[in-house]
Amino acid sequence: MSFLSVLVALLLEQARPLSVNNPAGAALRGWLQWLVHSLDAGRLLHGWLAWGLAVIAPAVAAMGIYWALQYWLGWPAAIFWNILVLYLTLGFRQFSHHFTEIRAAIDADDDSKARELFAKWSQSDVRELSRRELVRLVIERSVLSAHHHVFGVLAWFSVLAGLGLGPMGAVLYRLAEYLPRFSQNNLQQDVAPVSDAMLRAAQTGWHWINWIPARVTALGFAVVGSFEDAIESWRSFQAQFGDNNEGIIIAATAGAINVRLSPDVAAPLPLDSEALVAPVRADPEPAHLRSIVGLIWRSVVMWMLLLFLLTLARLLG
Repeated sequence: MSFLSVLVALLLEQARPLSVNNPAGAALRGWLQWLVHSLDAGRLLHGWLAWGLAVIAPAVAAMGIYWALQYWLGWPAAIFWNILVLYLTLGFRQFSHHFTEIRAAIDADDDSKARELFAKWSQSDVRELSRRELVRLVIERSVLSAHHHVFGVLAWFSVLAGLGLGPMGAVLYRLAEYLPRFSQNNLQQDVAPVSDAMLRAAQTGWHWINWIPARVTALGFAVVGSFEDAIESWRSFQAQFGDNNEGIIIAATAGAINVRLSPDVAAPLPLDSEALVAPVRADPEPAHLRSIVGLIWRSVVMWMLLLFLLTLARLLG
């Protein structure tokens, strides 16, 4: 019942989004702080041990609870557990309000407010950016946020739920994505600072966990956008910049909606750079923000249709 679980979780998240300081998030941060304090001794082995306990152990626990509920209480309880876990790990409202506020400010020609809102969202200084560059960054951050909070979670959940492992995939992806951010924030704030070894383990684990979902998201954008342009942009990016998960998503987005974006996510390029993906594309404009909304929602509809068909096939089979 993957389709029903995802549908209900998305509807709940829209009706009652999680607050930033929700109890589940606070418990997770406390658990990670304890792991850093107890296990991070500065060696790569300890980093991987902490990664396993932070990411793999909770995912296995989520699977175990799913099996136990299914065995002792039946399918309704197991589906309820799926919905609860998806509600905590999946959702638009974890990023969409930022996008909506920035887009409203740009549409009102209030670029100063838009820069202020984006700086708050991205924790970066964007005071010197032009409107065109700001729109580009909003597009890039929005599609990556949609991937991290929606499509990546759906990819892992769908695969492992189809194998009978319940919400294990959703927990695995969400924690693998969160751990590098947590580690980086601790380094910057000097709060229970993590070692370079643990940060490297977290980033490496995230790269491999995200490898397949990133390509699934890019392919989804190609299917619901301009397919040939998206695939060509993807191929061009890989030829120039190699195997960067987030860069592939940005490149596919550039082709899907015919806009010039920076392929180097780690170090965005200026808009007049000749190394941009598909430099003949249109410059970023506010109208492209509407295109991004359409692209993301069409991708969601495609995902839900696929989940429905897979669920129907399992029931009929």
